Amino acid sequence: MLEFLDVSSNSLEGTISEAHLSNLNNLQWLDLSSNSLALDFNSDWNPPFQLDGINLRSCRLGPRFPNWLQTQTNYSQLDISNSRISDIVPKKFWDLSPKLFYLNLSYNQLNGKVPDLSLKTVFYPVIDLSSNRFECPIAPFPPNVTALHLSKNKFFGSISFLCNLNSKFLGSVDLSYDRLSGELPDCWMHMQNLAILNLANNNFFGKIPWSMGFLYELRTLHLRHNNLVGELPSSLKNCGNLIIFDLGENKLSGVIPTWIGTHLELLVVLSLRLNKFHGYIPVNICHVNSIKILDLSRNNISGIIPWCFSNFTALVWGNESKGKITYFYGFHAGTRYYYISELEYEDNAIVQWKREEFEFKNSLALLKSIDLSDNRLVGKIPEEISSLTGLGSLNLSWNYLMGHIIQKIGQLKMLESLNLSRNQLFGKIPISITHLNFLAILDLSNNNLSGKIPSSTQLQSFDGSAYAGNHELCGLLLPNKCPGDETTLHPSITNHGADNIIQGDEDGFINREFYVSMGLGFGIGFGAVFGTLLLQRSWEYIFFKFLNNIKDWLYVTTTVNMARARRWLQS
Repeated sequence: MLEFLDVSSNSLEGTISEAHLSNLNNLQWLDLSSNSLALDFNSDWNPPFQLDGINLRSCRLGPRFPNWLQTQTNYSQLDISNSRISDIVPKKFWDLSPKLFYLNLSYNQLNGKVPDLSLKTVFYPVIDLSSNRFECPIAPFPPNVTALHLSKNKFFGSISFLCNLNSKFLGSVDLSYDRLSGELPDCWMHMQNLAILNLANNNFFGKIPWSMGFLYELRTLHLRHNNLVGELPSSLKNCGNLIIFDLGENKLSGVIPTWIGTHLELLVVLSLRLNKFHGYIPVNICHVNSIKILDLSRNNISGIIPWCFSNFTALVWGNESKGKITYFYGFHAGTRYYYISELEYEDNAIVQWKREEFEFKNSLALLKSIDLSDNRLVGKIPEEISSLTGLGSLNLSWNYLMGHIIQKIGQLKMLESLNLSRNQLFGKIPISITHLNFLAILDLSNNNLSGKIPSSTQLQSFDGSAYAGNHELCGLLLPNKCPGDETTLHPSITNHGADNIIQGDEDGFINREFYVSMGLGFGIGFGAVFGTLLLQRSWEYIFFKFLNNIKDWLYVTTTVNMARARRWLQS
């Protein structure tokens, strides 16, 4: 009589066969998700039940597509994500249940063509086909779809189909990392409940449509790595709920709009890197005190760094409890056994961290970074930056900054990466830099710094290239040694013979023969130990006696020579 079976999110292992389920004629809900279970059914097995809910996330169903799923025609929820299926999806499977409101096939290696699904369901479905190998144009989807995630496949063609959706209920669209192209459609004014829009890493071109400014509920906008041109439409200032605004790696131009600071005050991530923006960094940007990742690198931005960066209070060290940036968007559906009121979307962002690009997701909310590199900034580094005590990465390289490195740089105690290279900074390296105990990347090269590199274990651990190109800078890591850094040699060593011989006092207690004898002694000792493992046991006494003699000789020789060395150093 069992109707509802849920053992999800445990540590169960083993194999489920048809013998476990064949007598469950009344079963309507099966949830085995988030375990280490393998489902091994005969290819011709016909289950005695018709399931309403099928949740097998992270179970092992593959590598072949499970035939028994094609016998299920009445389900409202199907989740077989991350189930190790590497196969073509059978055509029959796409005859979806008209009751469907949740379909998740993500994180497999499914391939084939996705057919026209526009008439397959009467509800408001969530469809997630992301992280597979589908390679085809995007066919029409149900017009009442609530969420559509097709990222990390090989879908190609335009996305004009979005204009045919009943977008009143559309909450999330993720088409990133595909092969889509064409101009962005200009019908966004009908999608006023859209919270997530990710079109990154495609081949879109043209301008950003004005109608995107009508996405009042938008939380995240990813248009990164396309071929978009032109200025940012001022209508985007209406998207006041934006948390992540990523337009990096396009061909956008114009000045950075002042309305970013006055209207998008909830921003946590702002990336305009690798575009053609020019002009100054607007002072109004300092109103976005929630910013954690600010990336304006690789543009043509000029002027000074605003002193008001100290207003970025989110860059002050705090105890963040969550590493993810998540959003909930409206969705209401359910059955007798299960009810979904909202769906959760975990956001991600590409961030330059320690000289490399990484896609961050689980730890995105913990990152704190400012990258203004490769622009035309002038003037001094504002002292106010030293108040951003939670900052993890600061990159101001490849600019025309002058003046001293800020004296209170040591207050940025959470810094893991500091790059001030390729500027015109001068003066001494502040002694407070020795307080940066978490520093893993340091580059102060190609400036006009002078004086001695401050002494600390942390600073001495970096390669000399971190300080190269500062001709008046000296230290043990550089060809230019500071006074007192040179190694003191015995007067008896001449310039001609210093590279070939090391001598002590008149009895030559350390010479080439000494090191040769030490090497021979070590070799003989090692060979003796190894040999005793291979020879007869009756030889052990002879060899170990020999080893003891060698040990005694080494001990006496070393002790005498060390005593002579101490006397020589004292004299």
